Amino acid sequence: MKYWLLKTEPEEYSIHDLAAAPDQTTAWDGVRNYQARNFLRDGMRVGDRVLIYHSNTEPLAIVGVAKVVRSSYPDASAFDRKSAYFDAKSKAESPTWVNVDLKLDRIFAEPLTLIQLRSEPALAGMELLRRGSRLSVQPVTTEEFRRIQRLAGG
Repeated sequence: MKYWLLKTEPEEYSIHDLAAAPDQTTAWDGVRNYQARNFLRDGMRVGDRVLIYHSNTEPLAIVGVAKVVRSSYPDASAFDRKSAYFDAKSKAESPTWVNVDLKLDRIFAEPLTLIQLRSEPALAGMELLRRGSRLSVQPVTTEEFRRIQRLAGG
């Protein structure tokens, strides 16, 4: 099992939207960065655990956990001309973009803010906390994931 962190802007799609989705499951689509796409396509597998991070909001925080319930498959939004994520260069026979399906595991009782995370020495090497790190899909070590779980009371 691997661990990941996915960033989302809650105005676009929040952990509460995931909680309200049918079967609390969604396709995590719209990723348009090649390195992030590679993590989705080549790294994520069914059963992997995912930290959900709310970005571009106050507070910036990890707000819960989901699990991967379907590994990568073509992102249909790339072929939808009405979608903000449409990509005319992506072809059905060789799709450029992929998504995975996530199912909600839990919402934290209290968000773990970026300030709290930065104050944890055990998380000092976490990709999220690196200066200039902007990837929307990031690997998380087992130790980092466990520490975050403990901080969240689980």
